[in-house]
Amino acid sequence: MRTGAFVDDEVAADLGVEPARVTQARKSLQDLRLLSASGDDGPVVPLDPEVVEAELVTPLEMSVARQRHRMAEIHQQLHSLAGLYRSVERSHSRDEPIRALANAGDVRREIDLARHRCSEERLSLQPGGGRSAELLQQDVVQTQEMLRRGVRIRTLYQHTARASLTTRTYVRQICADGAEVRTAEELSERLIIYDRRIAFVPMERKGSEPPGAAVVTDPTLVAYLCRSFEAAWQVGRPFGSSPEPEDSQQVSAVLRSSILRLMSMGLKDEVIARRLGMATRTCRRYISALMDELGATSRFQAGVIIGRRAASTGAGAEAGAPADTADPEGDAADCTA
Repeated sequence: MRTGAFVDDEVAADLGVEPARVTQARKSLQDLRLLSASGDDGPVVPLDPEVVEAELVTPLEMSVARQRHRMAEIHQQLHSLAGLYRSVERSHSRDEPIRALANAGDVRREIDLARHRCSEERLSLQPGGGRSAELLQQDVVQTQEMLRRGVRIRTLYQHTARASLTTRTYVRQICADGAEVRTAEELSERLIIYDRRIAFVPMERKGSEPPGAAVVTDPTLVAYLCRSFEAAWQVGRPFGSSPEPEDSQQVSAVLRSSILRLMSMGLKDEVIARRLGMATRTCRRYISALMDELGATSRFQAGVIIGRRAASTGAGAEAGAPADTADPEGDAADCTA
């Protein structure tokens, strides 16, 4: 700047550094367009940063302007058809208070539309254990977007979801933004409700493909599903960003008690695991530990001991505390927001 030109040898001598370092510095300044390019037609001179800024920013501003113009065209083209579509949709909705969508892609589109329109509250039941990292990463973006719009988010998992690291990380993220999450002992089925106006109930899974869902808009049925959610929510335990150790111990005790209760009913391992949202092998480890504590050598003998305890106390049997070995496994949500 002082000399008006950048000559490598002179700068190196002035600064007392190796010429190679000066050459490298010159190339970096030229990459930033703060020095003119090297050539035979004249010396390398400093350039005005404001001029360089204008040269760099102007193409970006033009690109943004083109994108905005394209967005306006899309809005204008589609807005003319939106009124017609809404009128037909409303007439169909009145005729079909329950719509069965067999295709999972159709369900996803309906959920995306309901989420886009949601303005007050989203309620969801997510039975099973931990969910896949891919689904949770997608859901955290959508959930945070809804929270920014002021939508209240309440989600209820089963206790076994607490053993999933990815689920705990997801819960910390959304709770930090204002969402509310709890866990319960048993949940019967997945359920998503938007604005207490539209509910999604998945169909029975057949094979490995994601199932379809029933889209419920009948006010009476949606109100019933909301009451069912509230009943489960009231008995749920907070699953926040930093759960207390006492709460985790209580959840573990509830889980053991649930396994004992279901064992006393004569249910198979697979059925107990499914009802409690855990992997079958995890359930079997729990059962093995509980049988050791009961001093039983068979499921039949364990059932007899549990029955005698229940008869003598007049309440459900409980056992000691085996190690919490629940797997972070579980079916990923087929209907998720």
